[in-house]
Amino acid sequence: MPERLLSGIKPTGNIHIGNYFGAMRQFLELQDQYESFLFIADLHALNQIHNPEELADNIREIAKAYLAIGLDPDKVTLFQQSRVPAHTQLTWIFNSITSMGLLERAHAYKDALANERSVNVGLFDYPVLMAADILLYHPKVVPVGNDQQQHVEIAVDIAQRFHHLYGPTFTIPQPLIRSEVAVVPGLDGRKMSKSYHNVIGLFDTPEATVKKVMAITTDSKGLSEPKDPETCTIFALHKLFSTDQIEELRERYRSGSITYKESKERLAERINAFLQPIRERKAELDSQPEYIERVLAEGSAKASEMAEKTLREVMERVGLSASHHG
Repeated sequence: MPERLLSGIKPTGNIHIGNYFGAMRQFLELQDQYESFLFIADLHALNQIHNPEELADNIREIAKAYLAIGLDPDKVTLFQQSRVPAHTQLTWIFNSITSMGLLERAHAYKDALANERSVNVGLFDYPVLMAADILLYHPKVVPVGNDQQQHVEIAVDIAQRFHHLYGPTFTIPQPLIRSEVAVVPGLDGRKMSKSYHNVIGLFDTPEATVKKVMAITTDSKGLSEPKDPETCTIFALHKLFSTDQIEELRERYRSGSITYKESKERLAERINAFLQPIRERKAELDSQPEYIERVLAEGSAKASEMAEKTLREVMERVGLSASHHG
């Protein structure tokens, strides 16, 4: 039996190529290697999104995006977090054994305080919900970026605290950090992020993609001036989309025989060629709402079965089970 993997995706807006290379592609590569559980973290999104239509739409869009890139629902259990009540039930049990101090050290909370943003209880508590998300399914590995590693560590702390009080119950998960996952630069050279409005969407039209690529910021070096490929945003994107031509491009950059305009035109062409089959599949899925609903319903039913089994054992251990006779 392959090892189990679990990860969640927050449905907060349009998917972009940074999401694809940062996380989506690795789930695709790992679907044959692990027994994968992948959930749409809609309860986590409630901290940010308070518009019901927008949230419902984002949930469907995320499901379609993962299916469009080639995720196979026969290999991967794709489910919706809120359809599995055990997540919130286990969170409350964990809340009762988790210290404030542990959560006060969480990056998202410290970041919100440092930037003087208002903090709701959901934001403060979301590492506990995340611990429940993980521990319900006994995964061996949880793929995360460096910035998320702390959440797996908090989940481990909570599991160990539970074990200390009630005896061994959960599998202790390992973070799976893939060093080769690139930080994809956005149009302005900063990390590609919806909050910076510097993204190329996975489902943008070809015309919009060309327009965005042509708007990537560069320095003011002219045609025949040598250019530094290592500091150029266009070149950084070529590394993802033009791997077969990367040495030729690097050489032309250094020798001053390529303009930024030509480099952008070639990049736009490459991105559109890469995204075309994904966009075509997405267009098909847009017209199949019943199929999307079926995938989520079946995945959520399978996840519920496993989560309920864990929850029953937890409730038995803490003394909440109907069949507990002491």
